[in-house]
Amino acid sequence: MNNKFMQKFIEIAGRIGSQRHLVAIRDGFVAIMPLIIVGSLAVLINNFPPFGSFNLVSIMNGIFGEGNWQEVGGSIWNGTFAVLGLLVAFSIAYNLAKSYEVDGLAAGLLSAAAYIMLVPVTEDWGLNFAWLGAQGLFVAIILSLVVTELFRVLVKSKFTIKMPEGVPDGVAKSFKALIPSILILILVGLFQALMNVFAEMSIFEVIFNAIQKPLQGLSNTLPAAIIIAFLNHLLWFFGLHGTNILGSVIEPIYLPLIEKNADLFASGMSAFDVPYIVTKPFLDSYVFMGGSGTTIALIVAIFIVVRNEQKHPYREVAKLSAPAGLFNINEPVIFGLPIVLNPVMLIPFILIPVTLTIISYLAISTGLVPKTVAILPWTTPPILSGYLVSGGSWRGIALQIFNIALAVIMYIPFVMAGVRTLKQKMGGQ
Repeated sequence: MNNKFMQKFIEIAGRIGSQRHLVAIRDGFVAIMPLIIVGSLAVLINNFPPFGSFNLVSIMNGIFGEGNWQEVGGSIWNGTFAVLGLLVAFSIAYNLAKSYEVDGLAAGLLSAAAYIMLVPVTEDWGLNFAWLGAQGLFVAIILSLVVTELFRVLVKSKFTIKMPEGVPDGVAKSFKALIPSILILILVGLFQALMNVFAEMSIFEVIFNAIQKPLQGLSNTLPAAIIIAFLNHLLWFFGLHGTNILGSVIEPIYLPLIEKNADLFASGMSAFDVPYIVTKPFLDSYVFMGGSGTTIALIVAIFIVVRNEQKHPYREVAKLSAPAGLFNINEPVIFGLPIVLNPVMLIPFILIPVTLTIISYLAISTGLVPKTVAILPWTTPPILSGYLVSGGSWRGIALQIFNIALAVIMYIPFVMAGVRTLKQKMGGQ
C-alpha cells in the first residue's frame, strides 16, 4: 500500500476531489437537490399506483374532479425540474464565487441573467422550457463557470465603482458589481447575436447535440454503470469520498435521464416503458444500499458470522453502524471496521457493487423490474426506496431483497477471513 503508484493515485484523486471548479459544480447540484426531490415526489404522487383496494388517484379525482388536484404537482414540476438549468446556473456560480471570496449573490444573479439571455424565445415571446430544464444543464455548467471567472477577474482588477464610507453594505456591493455586470452581459449579448447570424441555432442546440446527447447515450449502458460503480468504490477504499468526487461528473449526465423518465411517467407511460435504465436512483436504490459498498449487507453478514461473540470488535462496530446504515450513512462502518486500506475487504467492497450493478441492469433490461421514475432523498431506507423509485411496484422491492441477500452471502467469507486475521493479531499481541 505504500508503493509509489498507490501514493500517486491517492494524491491525484485527492486533488481532483478538491479542485475548485468541480467542487462548485458538485455543491451547486447538492444545493438544488431538495427541489429536485420535491419535484420528483410530486410526479410520483400525481401518478401514485393502486395499492390493493387503495387507489389515491381515483380518491382524489372523486373529491376534486378529474385531474384538478394534479395541477398542484404540475406546478411543483414547473418550479423545479422544468427550470433545472436556470437553478444550476445560479447555484454553481454562487458556490464558485464564494470559493474566491467575491460576491456570490451577484455572480449567481449574473449567471442566471446570462443564461436567460441565451435561452431561445418561442413565437409568443416566451422562454423555451425545453432549454430551461435538464437539456440545458451543460450550457448552465459552462456558462456559470465562465461568467464567474470573468466576474472575479473584473472585480479583482478594480473595474468597479467604490462607494464612500457610510453607504449601506448592500448598496456598496450592488455598485461594485455594476461595471462587471455591464461588460459581461454585453459579451453574452454579442455572443448570442453571432450565434444567430452564423450558426442559425442556439448554443443550447449546439452543446446538446455535440456533447450532452452522446454522453447520455453512452451513460445508459451497462459498461458505463460498471465503470462508475468500480471507480466510486476504488476511491472509497483509499479513504476518498468517491460519491463526491464523481458527483460533479455524473450528475449533469444522469439527472436529464431520470427527468425524462419521470416526465414520461407523469404523462401516463408505464414505468416499464420509459427509456432509461441507468440513472442516479438506479445506483442509489439497487446498488448503494446502506451506502457505498452495499454495506447494509456487510452489517448483516457480521451479525451472522459473530453472532455468538457479543463483545467482538466487528460486532460492536456493526451494532453502532446499523442505525445509520438503514439510512444509507456508512462512514461508521467504512472507517470503524475499517474498510479503508483494509486488504481483506478490498475484493468484496468493489466486487459486490459491480455484481449488483450487472444483476440490476439485466433485471430491468429484460423487463422483470420497472425502470426508475423518481428521485428520492439518498437517506431513504431500502425497501421503501425500491417501491418508490419503481413507480410503486413490488418488483423494485424484490430486486432490493435479492441484491441484499446475494451481497450478504458474498460478504460472509471475507468477514470470516477478517475475524480470523483479527484473532491472529490479538493473539500475537
